[in-house]
Amino acid sequence: MEEVFVGSKALNSGRLTRATLRWNYRPVFPDIYQSKLVAPSLRLNTVGAWLWSGRNGVVAGRAAAALHGALWIGATTPIEMIWKAGRPPPGIIVRNERIDADEIVEISGLPITSVSRTAFDLARHLPRDLAVRHLDALARATGVSAGEVLLLADRHPRARGLPRARVALPLMDGGGQSPQETRIRLVLIDDGLPAPRTQIRVYDGANEAFIDMGYDEPMVGLDYDGEQHQTERGRYVYDIGRAELLDRFGWIDLRVVREHSRRFILHRVHDAFARRGWTPPRLHGGS
Repeated sequence: MEEVFVGSKALNSGRLTRATLRWNYRPVFPDIYQSKLVAPSLRLNTVGAWLWSGRNGVVAGRAAAALHGALWIGATTPIEMIWKAGRPPPGIIVRNERIDADEIVEISGLPITSVSRTAFDLARHLPRDLAVRHLDALARATGVSAGEVLLLADRHPRARGLPRARVALPLMDGGGQSPQETRIRLVLIDDGLPAPRTQIRVYDGANEAFIDMGYDEPMVGLDYDGEQHQTERGRYVYDIGRAELLDRFGWIDLRVVREHSRRFILHRVHDAFARRGWTPPRLHGGS
């Protein structure tokens, strides 16, 4: 049997009995099954949703982003499709929207939204912070830019969620390499600070290091430290040499972990600015 299949077709063809279907396979969506021996995954759910649509839906949103190579999309994420359907089952989101032929591509036999259309939909349909997180991941995987995506706003001037998209898309940055990095960058921007430059290269001719984000004039950077920084010995050893390199070049490198609050992050950033005697330009009032 295929990894995901239409149950009624398998029964009608005689490939399975009802007892075999009940005991050996699990329903993913109505009349869509997969083996109980196979772990659920976003890819299998995406195939299942498309089969549920009668092979008519166009995979969109986060599922499309994953097929384009974007990371940080969980296995239980709802599968979004552009198609006409009255009442989709739990786990599937269907939107009856206009989509042009050049906004559809094929990957692994599935019709999915193009990179630009995928970004357009993420920016329109998700809350800002979640949208930017997924836009960062998509930009990192594909190199798509906000300018490319905003061209679709001219093509679809009546599309739902355009004001939301015009807020989220300018915040997209392919240098964001994790959801936590996106969170930290948005904390800075929401405080009224300029958007930090991401993936700042520091090189001494023999060794190099990258700072997740920072400000060149005061030489203040921020790095998110995930669990691997504390649990992997090789990473720990590397970080010692990296810190010495950044210090030699004069960078103040602020290490941020998941538990650090917005207030604490901003306190440390502004304290570092003050130590450098630098007053950042304010883009808005902040908070």
